[in-house]
Amino acid sequence: MTETAAPEPIEAVAPLDPPTPAEASEAVEAPSGFQVHLANFEGPFDLLLQLIGAHRMDVTEVALHVVTDEFIAYTKELGAAADLDATTEFLVVAATLLDLKAARLLPAGEVEDDEDLALLEARDLLFARLLQYRAYKQVAELMAQLEAKANRRYPRAVGLEQRYEELVPPVQLGVNPEQFALVAAAAFTPKEKPTVGLGHLHVPKVSVPEQAKLIAARLRERPGHWSGFAEIVSDCDSGIAVIARFLALLELYRERAVLFDQPEALGELKVRWSGEKDEVAVRADDEYDEAPPEEDE
Repeated sequence: MTETAAPEPIEAVAPLDPPTPAEASEAVEAPSGFQVHLANFEGPFDLLLQLIGAHRMDVTEVALHVVTDEFIAYTKELGAAADLDATTEFLVVAATLLDLKAARLLPAGEVEDDEDLALLEARDLLFARLLQYRAYKQVAELMAQLEAKANRRYPRAVGLEQRYEELVPPVQLGVNPEQFALVAAAAFTPKEKPTVGLGHLHVPKVSVPEQAKLIAARLRERPGHWSGFAEIVSDCDSGIAVIARFLALLELYRERAVLFDQPEALGELKVRWSGEKDEVAVRADDEYDEAPPEEDE
């Protein structure tokens, strides 16, 4: 059996000295109004943390359950006015103090394994967290003081002093009054709204009546011959021309000038001249040549 190291006796703590004027004033100026009433300490909670951090009070002598009960009662008294951030800070600090107190009360022997070493490191980290909390609190108070001083300062809206005005070089403008007036007029002239040209998006117009005349002339030259639609549009140089020529065929069919034949579904369309009319007139003002109506903005 391995011998277990005997717990080290807890050293007697000297009587607590009264806080210094700086510590007392810092605790009074703190925004927290939570007061602690213990057998060995009475005062603000922030001052208690400062004494523990300065090693002027042993954490083992602090009755944390009493501090917690008093803080809960203090929070209930505040009711809806309680600050959630302050409550969260107290929980973090109280948990840190509890871990520190537990580490101090446990027997401390020789470090035999990595687990014991990890516990010691965790205790040191907890104490460092307490010091970090104190540092952040002091920085926050300093920033609040700087903000309060800055709010009491106002810029001076006056001109330069006489001794500085003589050092300013004279302003030399490179334009005369007439030129300056032209520049001002150009600056205040309303600018035209930028527009995007759409001319490059439109292909040249193709007239349906002209395409109808062209088809009629070709079909009359070959009476009785069935011409395929691919043959009729073989010389079209654009898609819009193919569409216009197809619309022209529909117009000629409506005037009974041509005949259609489609031997099979979705097959090629066959067209020939009917011979019923020698001249076919498709109106130049046909609806296909009308411009589309303008859209309202």
